[in-house]
Amino acid sequence: MESSTEPSDLRYAVLGPVRAWRGDESIVTGAPQQRAVLAMLLMRGGRTATASELLDAVWGETPPNTALAALRSYAFRLRKVLGTKALVTDSGGYSLRFEPDSLDYAVAERLAADAEKVRATDPEQARQLLNSALDLWNGEPLAGLPGPYAEAQRSRLTEWRVGLIEACLQLDLEVGAHTEAVSELTAVSAEYPLRERLRALLMLALYRSGRQAEALGVYADTRRLLAEELGIDPSAELNDLHQRILEADPELAVPAAAATGAPEIVRPAQLPASVPDFTGRGAAVEELGRQLALATEQGDEGGVMAVSAVAGIGGVGKTTLAVHVAHAVRDAFPDGQLYVDLQGTEQRPADPEAVLGAFLRALGVPSPAIPDSLAERAALYRSTLDGRRVLALLDNAYDAAQIRQLLPGTPGCAALVTSRMRMVDLEGAHLVDLDVMSPEEALQLFSRIVGEERVAGERQAALSVVGACGFLPLAIRIAASRLAARRTWTVSVLARKLADQRRRLDELRAGDLAVKATFALGYGHLSPQQARAFRLLSLLDGPDISLEAAAAVLDLDPYTAEELLETLVDISLIESAAPARYRFHDLLRLYARECAERDETRQERCAAVSRLLDFYLASAATVYALENPGDRVLDHLAGTSRPGLDFDSRDAALEWLFAEAQGLLAAVEQAAGDDCDDMMRRAVDLLVATWDLMESGVHAWQYEQAARALVNASHHRSDPLVEGRARVLVAQLLRMTGRFAEADDEARRAMIVGMSVEDPLTCSYAPNLRGLVAYKNRRYEDCVAHHTAALEAFRADGNNYGEAAALSNMSWAQLSLGDTDAAVANCEQALAINRELGAGFRLGNSLYAMSNALTATGRLDEALEYLTEALQIFRDARQQFWEGMTQYRLAEVHLAADRWRLSASHAEQALVILRTMGGEWRTANALMVLGRALAAMNQPVRAHACWHDALVIYTALGSPEMQEVRRLLDDGPSSSVGVRSAI
Repeated sequence: MESSTEPSDLRYAVLGPVRAWRGDESIVTGAPQQRAVLAMLLMRGGRTATASELLDAVWGETPPNTALAALRSYAFRLRKVLGTKALVTDSGGYSLRFEPDSLDYAVAERLAADAEKVRATDPEQARQLLNSALDLWNGEPLAGLPGPYAEAQRSRLTEWRVGLIEACLQLDLEVGAHTEAVSELTAVSAEYPLRERLRALLMLALYRSGRQAEALGVYADTRRLLAEELGIDPSAELNDLHQRILEADPELAVPAAAATGAPEIVRPAQLPASVPDFTGRGAAVEELGRQLALATEQGDEGGVMAVSAVAGIGGVGKTTLAVHVAHAVRDAFPDGQLYVDLQGTEQRPADPEAVLGAFLRALGVPSPAIPDSLAERAALYRSTLDGRRVLALLDNAYDAAQIRQLLPGTPGCAALVTSRMRMVDLEGAHLVDLDVMSPEEALQLFSRIVGEERVAGERQAALSVVGACGFLPLAIRIAASRLAARRTWTVSVLARKLADQRRRLDELRAGDLAVKATFALGYGHLSPQQARAFRLLSLLDGPDISLEAAAAVLDLDPYTAEELLETLVDISLIESAAPARYRFHDLLRLYARECAERDETRQERCAAVSRLLDFYLASAATVYALENPGDRVLDHLAGTSRPGLDFDSRDAALEWLFAEAQGLLAAVEQAAGDDCDDMMRRAVDLLVATWDLMESGVHAWQYEQAARALVNASHHRSDPLVEGRARVLVAQLLRMTGRFAEADDEARRAMIVGMSVEDPLTCSYAPNLRGLVAYKNRRYEDCVAHHTAALEAFRADGNNYGEAAALSNMSWAQLSLGDTDAAVANCEQALAINRELGAGFRLGNSLYAMSNALTATGRLDEALEYLTEALQIFRDARQQFWEGMTQYRLAEVHLAADRWRLSASHAEQALVILRTMGGEWRTANALMVLGRALAAMNQPVRAHACWHDALVIYTALGSPEMQEVRRLLDDGPSSSVGVRSAI
């Protein structure tokens, strides 16, 4: 019985095997020749195909005698499964009626056309549209179909797909995603080695990623390949790009979209307002203006990247001078002016990484395109400024190290820096030492603020005032402002007040007191509850605080706390950073802390921070339990006096953990520095409970700072339990980032102090870490011994997760010692333990180790299955470090299976992550695997560039791998020398 299905109910695919569906149900479309008929009708988009055309399409010019009968039979069967309304007979032929969006090919065409329409105005949207089109492919188009028509369409669709890939990758480079594009370009250019456009895009992506040697290697490999395969030289485009890379052409760093002028260039204007009564400083103004003008000389191209650094004591007027000069020269920098207060005089100066993020956003870079690491942000910042004329005013710098990455770095731009420190170590900077004002300038400033008439009759008293101020501009402004605000005072009255040296500094704090008075006015109108909240929340060091955490600090329920905090927001004493998140302005925080020191007892101040630690520890323990159900580690953590948060799922728990990371780690570091009793134990246990956060690599630096603070504090206060646990955490961080000697030393010291108090956590995890370091140093017997000791300690404690970790880790050394059976057995046992426990990302660790054992036994396909499962687990758990490591292992296994393009692709993806959070040693390992894959793909020059970069790293680290790399470079790509798997 023929189907009466409406054509709109059917879906078709030709960008892969030819298939059809009715709703979600797959339809059997018959033998290959019958599917070839269906494919032609689909590709004609509803137009009629005559019987003759169909015969030629399926059988070619010499169809068999039975071909026409077969064609009618195919049409009958297709009509039966598709329906009479779908396949109709028309003018001696057939046509297929279907909705355009029901065919994957038609959808891909529409998406590609839409991308072309918006490409000039919105390259990011065009990129997304092209990616959506490419996602519709499912292998070779019209796969397995016979006949000349299918063969011709297969070639056309394949060529079209490659063109879409090129267009998409071009857009990747235009929107600044060159680092991410390298992986796909490496794989695709290997698949289509003679397409010069792909090779050009790969060269440009590598160059923009700071890998110039590899970019030049791609050109050399391409030139040799073209000569061998086609007997031709590279195109003029490729030759020109090669020459521009050799010359480090600055225009190569500019995204193509910027050159077209399509997206509007963002021109920031961030300079603070200039002081209207700016006085004197004529020589400094002229000197700085002349120096900054160097950046605009030599025509439209600009001269140099000018840097001027103004130094002097606090209050000498550095910022006022710099702002005045910046406004005077702003017309010379038409592409914008950037400004930042680097808070160099504060306890925590501004982080260059955060400043670069703000600068990049101000310059129009979308937030998703801003990389995580300081080095990558600095590179993108310089690339974004290349070709522009921008002035950066870097105010109140702590030292030269803080600002080096904030300098534009290209001709036509300039930087103006102020600091209390004279920056003699800032290369290429023009230094200006700003002294106090001359008596004449000081009197002029005083007169402008107070009024000429008021000063004229008391000139000598005015000179006494500015003399008492030490001719310091800030002090003069404070004194003058006080006098200007008091019409009943004379200049002599002020002079007498300042004459008393014992009270002079108090009198000259008027400006500060004025600020305090403003704050105090609002503070004085607060209710007791509001005032207490204002004081206690200021004690915390985190950048902001969630509602739930604030409620814990205040010892209130969240509903009451929110009502209270929102009233403080309404009167501008705190800010709402986001829904249910709060923060202080820096000055208000300082004022509130003074109030807390004055109005709260030491006991209550300590209790507030203690309640925050309790909240964080209880909540983090819940997160840990969800990710590691049944883990004995939780039984060894300090108890808490208040509950934490409950979470509906692992995803919600992880979302909280990563959102609270900065505040949580700041609380740990604060607890280490405070002299409050009984907080260090909960602080170190909070770090233990957030081990997963540390292993992700995302907040590794801040985590390490907090752990080291606890090491120092616990050692000073003779608390071996805290010291041992903190040293274990520091050792793990050092191992993750490739600092193996330091890691071993910390783990050894942790064992000593841990054993003195018989702490089960330290006594098990410390030898486990020592075993990992011993493996890296190729001391395999020591490695087994350490892991055996760890295994015994874990089992004695009933720690199944630790037991699985020790078994997995031991397997690596057993493989190196040739004991393959024992290694596989250990991995199987570890995997069984974690599956039974319902482990989260630790199951991924077991799968990772098992893949290594299977690779050693030649079971490569099974190893890939385990790694694929592990990769998804790590991604779901936000474990970026382990995601990078798994990409590296995938590259190794594909290399062993002679799947070189896949190996190179995974190695590139590993590099993106490991360069940021895996340390130099692991980066070099990934470069080695990438080089071997490239060599196997007949790209020896680029391969040697990778190996050379790896050799530089190994040599700097003194790693034994450097000898192997030297032999590899000497022997060439055919060498069998490799680098061991990394854990």
